[in-house]
Amino acid sequence: MGCCDETTARVPDTDVSRRSLFKGAGLIATAFSAGQAAPAIAQGKQIKLAYCSQLLCGVPYEVARSGGIFKTHGLDVQFVYTRGGTAAMQALVGGAVDYAATSLDVAIQAYANVGADIRRFAVTGRLPLFAIATAPKTADTIKTIKDIEGKTVGINALGTADHALTLYLLKQAGADARKVQFATMGVNLLEALRQGQVDVGLVQEPALTLVKRAGGRVLMNAMDLEEAKSHLGGSFEFMGVAVRGKEIEQRKPEMIALTKALAEALKALRAMSGDQLSAAFPKEMTTGLDLKEFGEIILAHRESLYPESVTIDLDSAKRVQQSLIVGGLIKPDASITGLHDTSIAGG
Repeated sequence: MGCCDETTARVPDTDVSRRSLFKGAGLIATAFSAGQAAPAIAQGKQIKLAYCSQLLCGVPYEVARSGGIFKTHGLDVQFVYTRGGTAAMQALVGGAVDYAATSLDVAIQAYANVGADIRRFAVTGRLPLFAIATAPKTADTIKTIKDIEGKTVGINALGTADHALTLYLLKQAGADARKVQFATMGVNLLEALRQGQVDVGLVQEPALTLVKRAGGRVLMNAMDLEEAKSHLGGSFEFMGVAVRGKEIEQRKPEMIALTKALAEALKALRAMSGDQLSAAFPKEMTTGLDLKEFGEIILAHRESLYPESVTIDLDSAKRVQQSLIVGGLIKPDASITGLHDTSIAGG
């Protein structure tokens, strides 16, 4: 929801990195060693972890990589930056990587719809990375989610988790989703919203900051924990790490070390400055960005987006499942009981 599509991925493109083609996953990705920022002798077997390349999704992982936290826990982690979360999950299921960090909706759909033998064992994000905002010219007339009735809403694509969550929010607000027209805008969403080609749009950062600056009204910021509690009933489990189910026993010590490293990174990022947080990413991922603004965006959202621990929140996960049912992305009787493994980090 917000992270796991190709339009928001910032896959590094560099001669220094190794470009890998995973035929089974049908994707192209770029790989960086977790020790690349500070070269040293690798500790133990190298493991590959794929994630969606969306910047706000990656903060805990990049802090653990650039700060040497993985290595402190005896891990040699190689990141595989994929074009969206679905591609990361495909890489895991296809055996191209050892772990996949994706939004929960991606894991649920793989588990419930495809029967993927995966287990999710640690969480690094507790809220989706988008907000619902009006165009500047409709800010005075659209003031609540229910006011979206009869209006046109710009989204990246239909049938996505973002679309499903919007339908869920409309239902929670007592609005009739049948009276809402959805317009697929893809990468053109920001400009379409600023120019008033659509009345409302689902935006991420830095688009949210730019829309607000232009005079748009934020109807619901899912990146704010208090707003999530008001509109969704609480946190809405998001980024987390999954492994192939059949490999849990043999990888358990490795999984424990990985969760400890990520927990340490979650703690560390709360004390870092904006400049430090933006500098944690490979330069190839942030080329063309205003790094100062990017750092400020992370600071503005970090208390809400990133949990204090990697422990799985089952109630939060149920809210995500319900949104996917409302959006028609999984069947009403779909069971995800076996998806979560709480033996590693708790839950």
